[in-house]
Amino acid sequence: MTPSRPCVTLLGAGPGDPELLTIKAVRALRRATVVLVDDLAGDGVLRYVRRSARVIHVGKRGGCTSTPQAFIDRLMVSEAQRGERVVRVKGGDPFVFGRGGEEADALRAAGIDVEVVHGITAGIAAPAAAGIPVTDRRHVPGVAFVTGHVREGGTEPDWAALARSGLTFVVYMGVARCADWAGALMAGGLHPSTPAAVVQHATLAPQRWHLTRLGELAADVSRLGLGSPAIVVVGDVVGVATAGVAGAAHAPLTPVPSPRAAPPARAARRAPSARARRARAAPARCAASRCRRA
Repeated sequence: MTPSRPCVTLLGAGPGDPELLTIKAVRALRRATVVLVDDLAGDGVLRYVRRSARVIHVGKRGGCTSTPQAFIDRLMVSEAQRGERVVRVKGGDPFVFGRGGEEADALRAAGIDVEVVHGITAGIAAPAAAGIPVTDRRHVPGVAFVTGHVREGGTEPDWAALARSGLTFVVYMGVARCADWAGALMAGGLHPSTPAAVVQHATLAPQRWHLTRLGELAADVSRLGLGSPAIVVVGDVVGVATAGVAGAAHAPLTPVPSPRAAPPARAARRAPSARARRARAAPARCAASRCRRA
């Protein structure tokens, strides 16, 4: 990185829980003067941004009105050329289905240096939140990360080859078209009884997950109203999570407790006396009178 040239930081905010940010990410956020934030970056990450920084929401989510990519590229370039310390915040990792490569190319073509701060991708964090390891040598030799949403004119994954691979499949942006790609996997030879899981809002308070089978995946997603943002996992590793769940592969929609447990309830106390209440209220009245006089 050349000190005399402007620079933009492409920052991965992880799956949502701000406690999963890296130390390097926090430092970059604290230095930023302009922050461009994706929809999938949890609001909690913004607590590390200085109050004087300008925060610009540039949402991109399938099925919703999105900020055009060309506009985001131009905005990053113009702000960096003005001397701002620009941080582009993305959910997960910027180089895993995050368009980080496209944005890095656009920045470099404009003479802007690029710093990449990696984050925990949802394809690992979401299954882990449901107790699913994406790799387990007892079950699979590896894992494939694929997209269920291909841009217009793009190339679909080779679902038939994936069906024969014996790998775990982690599907990003896959719930809207799960009937299509699940059908393609079964047409390629993957058995309908293959375990599958959907994890929605991973690591956040509304997080929930559902265990099912490949052949029932699309019907369950529709019946339960599961939507974006969600990760779908297909493969025998899902059985690691089902082992402790009543109903095994047909478990109902299962909420996962929030990472931050609620504090224990305090023992009931006796109501304070009238004298104690007056004593507590006195400082507040004094403070209010000082404000009025001021």
